[in-house]
Amino acid sequence: MSSNTPSKHTTSRESSQSRQEPALAQWFLAFDVWDSAVARVGGLLFGLVLFLIIVTVPLDFWQQAGFALSCYLIAVVLSKTRGHLATLMLVVLSLAASSRYMYWRVTDTVAFDSWVDLAFGAGLLAAELYAFVVLLLGYFQTAWPLQRKPMPMPRDLADWPTVDIFIPTYNEPLSVVKPTVFAAMSLDWPRDKINVYVLDDGRRDEFRQFCEEVGVKHITRDNNRHAKAGNINAALAHTTGEYVAIFDCDHIPTRSFLQVCMGWFLNDSKLAMLQTPHYFFSPDPFEKNLRTFQDVPNEGELFYGLVQDGNDFWDATFFCGSCAIIRRAPLLEVGGIAVETVTEDAHTALKLHRLQYSTAYLAIPQAAGLATESLSGHIGQRIRWARGMAQICRVDNPMLGPGLSLPQRLCYLNAMLHFFYGLPRLVFLTAPLAYLLFGAHVIHAPALSIAIFALPHLLHANMTNSRIQGRFRHSFWNEVYESVLAWYITRPTLVAFINPAAGKFNVTPKGGVIEEAYFDWIISRPYLLLLGFNLLGLALGIGQLVRGSPGMPHEQTTVVLNLLWTIYNLIIIGASIAVASESRQVREAHRVSMKLPATLRFEDGSAIACETVDFAEGGIGIRLPDGVKTHVGESIGISLYLQNAEHVFKATVVFQDQQQAGLRLEDMTPAQEMTFIQCTFSRADAWLDSWGAKPHDTPRLALRQIMQIGILGFRNVAFHLGRELRKLIKRRDVARS
Repeated sequence: MSSNTPSKHTTSRESSQSRQEPALAQWFLAFDVWDSAVARVGGLLFGLVLFLIIVTVPLDFWQQAGFALSCYLIAVVLSKTRGHLATLMLVVLSLAASSRYMYWRVTDTVAFDSWVDLAFGAGLLAAELYAFVVLLLGYFQTAWPLQRKPMPMPRDLADWPTVDIFIPTYNEPLSVVKPTVFAAMSLDWPRDKINVYVLDDGRRDEFRQFCEEVGVKHITRDNNRHAKAGNINAALAHTTGEYVAIFDCDHIPTRSFLQVCMGWFLNDSKLAMLQTPHYFFSPDPFEKNLRTFQDVPNEGELFYGLVQDGNDFWDATFFCGSCAIIRRAPLLEVGGIAVETVTEDAHTALKLHRLQYSTAYLAIPQAAGLATESLSGHIGQRIRWARGMAQICRVDNPMLGPGLSLPQRLCYLNAMLHFFYGLPRLVFLTAPLAYLLFGAHVIHAPALSIAIFALPHLLHANMTNSRIQGRFRHSFWNEVYESVLAWYITRPTLVAFINPAAGKFNVTPKGGVIEEAYFDWIISRPYLLLLGFNLLGLALGIGQLVRGSPGMPHEQTTVVLNLLWTIYNLIIIGASIAVASESRQVREAHRVSMKLPATLRFEDGSAIACETVDFAEGGIGIRLPDGVKTHVGESIGISLYLQNAEHVFKATVVFQDQQQAGLRLEDMTPAQEMTFIQCTFSRADAWLDSWGAKPHDTPRLALRQIMQIGILGFRNVAFHLGRELRKLIKRRDVARS
């Protein structure tokens, strides 16, 4: 790399320094003394000493209450202050409150009186320590997102590299794969420098015929060893492009993908991989079953909206298996896509980092795909991810071995630890039952003391995370996501950690339908069991309050504290149960809401300008001007526009109301299908307006929403249980007759 070429880390510093900071921060940073390493180390050590004093100094109850209230009021003021310095100060306050709580927990609350207390109390303390470590690593990982921007491409097309587009597929229907192939063929790139390959591990004749018809390469192999990783590695042996762009077969790239992403590779010779977000135009099971699509950020948006951007600052961006570009030479140097674990993508990035290659992240959605349709499919996908990260922890632990910087190790550590949340989450969902059911004192301290230390920890963490994550994760939703998955990922992660070779790769199903709504009794068994135990604990706790303990008033306070915790757990469990009520999904082609200029062309030759409401692979919804009517069954032409060129598609009206009409597109030739994809899914601006555009987090409103969803879960259980009982009674009556 030439001396005048900015490195990735130089770009990081320049990006950091260019941020708009308050005048006080600019004044503070203006002193030349901070350029001295001695001054920086000295300032760091002084700050650490002050921090340790704040964390460890003993305070009585009222002093602790005053300290906590003062810190909280400062945090409230900071939360209303713009600028990154205020965010960092909120992080420091949160770390102080959480560290003080954990120090108090470890030093003052572990004198257990019985084996029952010890068993339950040690489990809760271990879960809290896990959550504390994850909180620290999360702040480190996301405190300063890089917010990388695209790098311009050279004007001379001769300097543009050759690229192979890989679209791996196994058992997905051709209807799912076609749009991705057409979009890949439409990428804005010199035709002699790009090749599209369908990597068909299903070895299907219809795929071969389709590839021959549209002019892309069809690659198969005589086995399915190592699943997707093996499929890609086999294709590497038959291709020669300088770069490889990989798309899951349902991820449709925009035509601008390569031009937006490739400039960074030409700017940095050590850059081996660049990742873009996984954006989904269909709702996942949480969004579909809870009806929160486009209102609440989904489970993955925090990772792609914030975590990856934070990783990029530390040169620790993970490869995510799709919507990414990899430089061929470094990929071959590490032996191709990793096959030792089922999370082959993250493991491949780890191998590249160990060889001192850089990775990058562009938080600009340049492809969109299908989310998992059912909760069972969603859980299966997460089980695979969890098992894979546990395997990496065992077979190639990032904290050990050569090549990684300390920040890179910490980013990978957080990624691995994240998928061990199953057991801690189950502990939190059952911890108050230890007292309510068995009389165990899991925290050896008065209830008011617990509150005065724990509440600042929880409030500061919630306020700070809301500030940092608010665009991509709403408050309290993390508990819902984790509670739904906790039972199912606990065993696979522990087994994979003990025996990394156990288990096998499973393909996430896409493009299916759900014929009718139903309640998934099998998936919901753990939540129903937790619901039963927590309801029992609630009843016993209320009974204790009613009976009272005249000689032990502090026990009443302890009962109240555990009851409040149980009620919160019931809300989270209720929301988890609500997710198990599967909604109908009868469309194989998901509709995408998007306003585009269009023109209706009638058989009499008249034309009317209108706009689209939504579109799918086989149809378009349009908004009609006032007074304009169409008729169901009428043949019509619909014009869409691409770079000022008009493209007309034949359609039939299948729906009509006062302002909107639904059109079903008639059968199209492959060329027409490609044009339709170019006008819709693969537009350069297709997903930009909706990325990170959901309402910002408001903890109070988020809590109200979770409570409403929790109540919905209880109603769903009652409704479906009643329906099952009626069916049982009806079958019994039929049998008797």
